[in-house]
Amino acid sequence: MDVMKATARQLLVKLGAGNLSLEAVASEAGLTEAEVEAVFPTRDELLTALLIDAYNASGEAMEEADRAAREAGAGAGARLLAVTRALRAWSFENPGEFTLVYGSPVPGYHAPMDTVPPASRTPAVLAGIVRSALEAGELTPPKRPLTGQSLLLPEAVQLFGGVPEAPYADLIERGIVLWSSLVGLLVFQVFSRTHDSVRDESAYFDFAIAVAAEGVGLEVPFNENEL
Repeated sequence: MDVMKATARQLLVKLGAGNLSLEAVASEAGLTEAEVEAVFPTRDELLTALLIDAYNASGEAMEEADRAAREAGAGAGARLLAVTRALRAWSFENPGEFTLVYGSPVPGYHAPMDTVPPASRTPAVLAGIVRSALEAGELTPPKRPLTGQSLLLPEAVQLFGGVPEAPYADLIERGIVLWSSLVGLLVFQVFSRTHDSVRDESAYFDFAIAVAAEGVGLEVPFNENEL
C-alpha cells in the first residue's frame, strides 16, 4: 500500500489528480493493475486515501508547530504565525497533495465523510489559537459588528467551542475569513501568483497573515524581534 500511495503522490505532480488512474499507478510502480485493485478497487478510493493522508500530514505539521510555540512561551499571535508558516512549508514541499486538497475539484469525485475529521485538523488548530487568545484577553474588540445574526452551521460553532459573547459574537465568522485568507494566500504562492508582484514571498506571507489576523483582533508579530 505504501508503495502504491507514494507512486500516486508522484503522479499527482506529473499528471494531476484528474488524470490519476490505477493503471498509471501500476505501470509507474512496476505492479500489475490487479495488484493495485486488490488494495484500491477504484480510483476514487485511492484519491480518498491520498486526501486523508494529505489532510493528516498538513494538520500534524501545524499541530507540531503550535506545540513547539506554546512550549517556547509564545503568545497567540506568534503561535498563529508559526502554524501558518508550517502549513506553507508543507504546501511547498508537497505541491501535488496541496493541489489535491486545495486545487480544482476532480471531475466525478465526491469526497466521503471519512475525509471530514482529517480535513477539520487545520481549522481546529486556527480555532484553538483564536479561542485561547480570546480567553487570555489578547484580542482587540472589533470596531463594529458586521452581522446581526449567526451565519454559521452548528459544526463550526461546535469546533470553536460555542459562540462568544459580545463584543466578540461574530468571532467565528471572522475566524473563517482568516482561514479562507490563509488558503487563498497559499494558492497564490504555491501556484506562483505573487512572484511577479512582491520581492520576498516569505516576508509577504508573514505580512498577509498579520493583516488577516487583524480581522479577528489578533496582533501577529511581523519581525523576528517581536517573536
